[in-house]
Amino acid sequence: MMSTSASALVQELDDTPDVLTWLNDTLTPQDNHVPLAALESLLADLLTATDLSAVTTSAALERTIDEVSRSAPRLTYDLHFMRDGALSLHSALATVTARIPAGTGTSAALDKLQTLDTARRRMEAVRDVLREAESWSSLEAEVTALLTERAYDKAAERLSEASRSMPVPRRALMVSLQNQLEACPQFCAEGERVQELLLWLSESRAGCFVGERCSGRHRTIGAETDVQCLLGHFCASFLAVLNAERTSIPAIFPDPQITLSTFITSTLSTLQPSCPQRLASLFHTAGSSALKDVIAIYKTTEEFAASTDKIMEKIQFSVIPTDNTLDGPLPPKHTRRRSMRMSMSWRSNSATNFSRAQQSTFNDVLDWDQTLFQAFLDFQIEYGTLERRLLSDELSFASTLTPNKNPNADRARLLRERAVDVFSVAEESLARCMSFTYGYAAPGLISALDSSLASLVDSWAQSLTANLSAPPTAQAESEDDLADLDYSPQDWSNIQLVLHLLASTRAVLDRLATFEGKLRVALVQIATAFRLAQHEGGLYTPGATKGAGLLLAQSPLNSATLHTLLSSAESQPPVPLLTTTRASIASLSRALQSSLQHTLLAPLHAYLSSYASLALWAAPGDPKSMRTASDLHVPVFSLSPSEIVQHVAEGLLNLPRLFEVYADDDALGFSLNTLPNVDEAYLSGLGEQIHAQSPELGHNRRASLVLPLKPVVLSPEAVAAAWLSSLGHSILSHLTSSVLPKIRTLSVAGAAQLSSDLGALNVEYEELDRWKEYVGMNDEEGNRVLVSVAKMRGWT
Repeated sequence: MMSTSASALVQELDDTPDVLTWLNDTLTPQDNHVPLAALESLLADLLTATDLSAVTTSAALERTIDEVSRSAPRLTYDLHFMRDGALSLHSALATVTARIPAGTGTSAALDKLQTLDTARRRMEAVRDVLREAESWSSLEAEVTALLTERAYDKAAERLSEASRSMPVPRRALMVSLQNQLEACPQFCAEGERVQELLLWLSESRAGCFVGERCSGRHRTIGAETDVQCLLGHFCASFLAVLNAERTSIPAIFPDPQITLSTFITSTLSTLQPSCPQRLASLFHTAGSSALKDVIAIYKTTEEFAASTDKIMEKIQFSVIPTDNTLDGPLPPKHTRRRSMRMSMSWRSNSATNFSRAQQSTFNDVLDWDQTLFQAFLDFQIEYGTLERRLLSDELSFASTLTPNKNPNADRARLLRERAVDVFSVAEESLARCMSFTYGYAAPGLISALDSSLASLVDSWAQSLTANLSAPPTAQAESEDDLADLDYSPQDWSNIQLVLHLLASTRAVLDRLATFEGKLRVALVQIATAFRLAQHEGGLYTPGATKGAGLLLAQSPLNSATLHTLLSSAESQPPVPLLTTTRASIASLSRALQSSLQHTLLAPLHAYLSSYASLALWAAPGDPKSMRTASDLHVPVFSLSPSEIVQHVAEGLLNLPRLFEVYADDDALGFSLNTLPNVDEAYLSGLGEQIHAQSPELGHNRRASLVLPLKPVVLSPEAVAAAWLSSLGHSILSHLTSSVLPKIRTLSVAGAAQLSSDLGALNVEYEELDRWKEYVGMNDEEGNRVLVSVAKMRGWT
């Protein structure tokens, strides 16, 4: 294809009748070898580009048409406006040309205009300075005259106007005039003037360090330690200001304590962001651990409140009458005389012997401390929830180190170590509660501790029982004195492991009892403080100031639940506080004891596994007679027990030997009341010692909630007897509930054999006696029983 210019190409297209003809004429013979597919792709690209160009051109053309249609009506007006402007410019130029002398150039005229403009601006600046200087030169005389005339309002307005343009060299004069105005008692005695002066005091005295605090907080968002450091710096600066104002406020205001309290309250209200917002932001950045930071900030605030309270006590006695007043008659100094009486009382009796009613009046009026601690009240009310979240996070390390995640570790040792760490965390939570709420949030603390510790013990129980529930391995002989017992080495290992875990569980319970003792001591102290406060006719208001304690006393924390808890802590005999945790430990002990029983009874269970499928249950014949070879009937007086029952009976007889080996192990005597299938009547028959041990684990009976005053050590014989009774009842329960019901056919001979087997198991068990009775019935007695059962169930 020959290359041509755009104009030539357009001319060729115009001369050609259609596009196909132009294409055929344009393609040269040497280009005939171009594939049609490539040519078609090229044409498609060209058509696409052409369409896009057409669309773009069309849009641009439409915009141009719109602009022209909008501009055309204004074109005549614009032309007239330009014409008028040109004529005005021509006239102005003619006027300027006429004023300019002949021979003067344009540049010289412009330079002169610039000089004139500069001179005008400088003269205006000089005029403003002279006016300000005139104002300040007469300020002292005007203010002094107004003060002499007692026109305090006009004097204050004059000083306010002057303060807007106060130069640095005149700052001393301004301060001097303000002090003269503040020293006027009549000016301070007026309510509106007092409020105005208080506002000025807050803005002038607290403005500097409040601004630093706000800007600093904006720079340290998310840094908890920076917030604490910034709070310490703020408190130190604020105390410095309060100490400075302590000497000047009594000379100006009639009620210095109320004035200082108002100053503190107004200053705290101007903080941005506010204290509650800043404390809430800590939980967004640090999560549940922010509770520790909030408590640290609370203690810093208490230190500031204690120092401020001392300043309040000092300012109460610092109002000294003075004669250094302005000239002229003044009204009687009621405030000064009242201050004198207070000073005389202080001289005679000391500052600590003021009447209780007077102190109550001061505390009711001064509410600066309530404003200061109000920011913490919501977190104190929600302390139980916040503590539960914090405990959940802090105790997560114990759940991640549970034995099932460390299969090669000593699980009993890990359990003891975790108990030490867990109860250390619990003691820290008790210290936090007493430090932050002074015991008012004790119900929330106990609920958080109980649920968190119980959940942790449940996770331990789940992991331990999951590892100990596997069936024992194949039987193998032991090499000690118990070699004839049917236990494998794995069984002996499981027995040792469970005994060690029971000992560790007992150690956990002992630590729980110790911690409950510390918790009970704290609750008794709180209850004593409540009684003393009620005896004095007031409320229990702990904390750095009375206002801080009053917030707690008037909050929802001072509820009936708290007083019920305090009463129960002082009850005799004492009741357990962490009942859910004790129940979880009891469940853990019960699971370990069941696992140990499963291992001890595993050989007997193996014998009984095929007992229900024996062929002798369907054997024909009369068991009471035996026919000889000469067809003689020989009476049979008794049947021998089956081989399986003989093995079971021998196994039960060998169990005492096993407990003789472990007689010195105290773990067997732990939590006997949670033994499976234990006979309560038998336990009660062991004596009062068994009852003394039942409350250790918080059983579901009310009597079992009582803690023993002294730990009781049972004799090895009593412990072995309780375990043997439980093991015997467990194997008989398995026999009567799982094995015997699987016997489908029972002939007369089979019934006789079964009766003989059950009689061979010489153990007192109610369900076993019932089976003996039913198996020993004849046909007539059995039919009567079936008829009675059918009537009771409505079958007939």
